[in-house]
Amino acid sequence: MPTSLRYVFRRLVQALPMAFAIVLLNFLLLKLTPGDLADVIAGESGSATPEFMENLRRLYGLDIPVHLQFLNYIQGILHFDLGYSFRQGMPVGELILERLPATILLSLTAILFALLIGVLLGVVAARSRGSLLDEAISVVSTMGFATPLFWVGLMLIVLFSIELRWLPSAGMVTVGADYHGRWDEWLDIGRHLVLPAVTLSLFFLSIYVRITRSAMLEVYGLDFVRTARAKGLTEARVVVRHVLRNALLPIVTVTGLQLGAIFGGTVVVETVFGWPGLGRLAQEAVFSRDVNLLLGIFLCSSFIVIVVNLSVDLLYAALDPRVEVRQ
Repeated sequence: MPTSLRYVFRRLVQALPMAFAIVLLNFLLLKLTPGDLADVIAGESGSATPEFMENLRRLYGLDIPVHLQFLNYIQGILHFDLGYSFRQGMPVGELILERLPATILLSLTAILFALLIGVLLGVVAARSRGSLLDEAISVVSTMGFATPLFWVGLMLIVLFSIELRWLPSAGMVTVGADYHGRWDEWLDIGRHLVLPAVTLSLFFLSIYVRITRSAMLEVYGLDFVRTARAKGLTEARVVVRHVLRNALLPIVTVTGLQLGAIFGGTVVVETVFGWPGLGRLAQEAVFSRDVNLLLGIFLCSSFIVIVVNLSVDLLYAALDPRVEVRQ
C-alpha cells in the first residue's frame, strides 16, 4: 500500500475511538439527566399514571438493560435518529438539518474573511518588523482578540443598522420581501450576513495575524530565502513564492482548529443577530431545558469537528509529505 494511503487509513482508524467516546459521553449525559423520556412526555401530557409510564418506557425501550439501550442508541445515530424534541414538536435530526446550513454559511464566511485579512496583515507586519506599522497591527489584533464578541456585535448594530441604516440588524432574510429572482434573495442574505460574519471573524482574524507574522519571520531567516534574493528575485516574488508558501503549514493547522472552535462563537453571534443557525438553536434548547435537542446539537457539532480536523491532517500531509514519513 502506498505511503499516502497508509497515512489516510491510519488517520481514519485513529478517529474512530474519538467518535465512539463522543457517542458514549452523549449517551451517559442523556442517562444522567434527572428523569427520562417517559417523565418528559408524561409532564407534557399531564398524565402520569403508573400504567401510562410503564407503557411509555416499554414503547421507547427504556425497560431493557442499559447496554442494550446503548446499542439501540448507536443504531439510531447511524440512521440519523437523534430523538424527538417535545419542546419544538419535531425530530431532533430534522431541526439540526434545518438550521445547519445557516451556521455553515456564517462560519465559512467568517473564516474566509479572517483568513484573507489576517494573512494579509500578518504579511505586512512581518515585512515591516519593528516599525510603527508593525506595532499598530499588533495592538489592533490584540484588541480584537480580547474584545467580547457580543459587545462588538452590539456596536456594529448601533453604527451600521441604527445610525447609518446601511445593513439589517437581525435575521437571515427580510421578512415579507418580494424577490424577483434568486439573485435578489442571495443579495438579501448577503446583506444580513455581513455584520454577524464580521463580528465572528474578528477573534480569529487576530489569531491569523499573529500566526502569519511569526511563521513568516521564522522562514525569512532560512538559507533558501537568502538564495532567492541573491538570484535577483523581486521582494514580492520572494514573499509569495517562497516565504508565504512555506509559512502556510501553521496557518492550515490553525484553520482546522478554528473551524472546530468557531461553533462556540456562533452561539453568541447568532443570538445577538437573530441568525437562525445551530448556535441560536442551542441557546433556545438551554432556555427551554430541551435535553434531547441540546445533546443532539452537541453530538452533531462534535462529529463536524472530528471530520474537519481529519481533513486538516490530510491537507497538512499533502502540503508537507515529510509528515507521512514521520508518522
